[in-house]
Amino acid sequence: MDQHWVATDFGGLDVFRLDGVEVAPPAPGQVTISVRAAGMNPADFKHIARGSDRSLLPIAVGYEVAGVISAIGPDTTLASGGGAVGDEVIAFRVQGGYATAITVDARNVFAKPPSLGFPEAANLLLAATTASEMLHVTGVTAGDTMLVHGASGAVGVSVIQLARLLGARVIGTASEGSFPVLERFGAEPVAYGEGLEERVRRLAPEGIAAALDTVGTDEAVDVSLALVTDRGRIVTIAAMQRAEGDGIRVIMGAIPASASYRDAVRAELIALAGEGKLVVPMARTFPLSEAIDALTLLSAGHPGGKLALIP
Repeated sequence: MDQHWVATDFGGLDVFRLDGVEVAPPAPGQVTISVRAAGMNPADFKHIARGSDRSLLPIAVGYEVAGVISAIGPDTTLASGGGAVGDEVIAFRVQGGYATAITVDARNVFAKPPSLGFPEAANLLLAATTASEMLHVTGVTAGDTMLVHGASGAVGVSVIQLARLLGARVIGTASEGSFPVLERFGAEPVAYGEGLEERVRRLAPEGIAAALDTVGTDEAVDVSLALVTDRGRIVTIAAMQRAEGDGIRVIMGAIPASASYRDAVRAELIALAGEGKLVVPMARTFPLSEAIDALTLLSAGHPGGKLALIP
């Protein structure tokens, strides 16, 4: 029998449980994937912590995986074209990726570039599609100087790389210990904390064209408002209440426009990763059975890169 992690209730990590599961065979338009790595994201536990509709329980956990097709439904083609048993693939947006196997809609499955390892592939798309949308809605283009709050996190690192490909200059906030990460990908680091606005102004006396917030602190929003004239070029994925009150953009996967954009850009991002132009820094992997330990590290913040579960 296969295994998967489920949340049996809404709350903390104590509601997560590893269960046996009979994976359904693929219907037309579906494939079954033997999971080689499950990507891990803060959303995996935050959505459980904030949930309330108990009719949805138990909830299978995990939104992205990489693995090998073990079965394919009749008349089925992957999102990237083709598809056969034995193909190495990436799947996102799925439900229940913390598993040994999973049956998913083929429209969410793409061929994995051979150059991309399974742990990296499993952690590519949630962060990268979010980063791409942040750049899209703020209209970042060549020659822009932009500010990224929380630039050393997974979304921030993807933002830096995609912005640099566009020809933009990136100033990123981080702790001093994370400065080498930002410098590795071509951003100019600046320490968050008291005096942040003045430090950014010294780095960019010509002004900041756009601000992208991945952390949701009042400091990030206040500094963005002080530095960016056009509030339509400030976006957050974390400060929802501030966004409503201050008239700045907010995006999230549950918003139809966000979901549509992110789905449309997946193939392009996979191609960039396959060419080595979009890197997924990894911190470590954990056996699938140790998901609670991995989630504990992830929820503490600053794991130093992405985490993956290996069945």
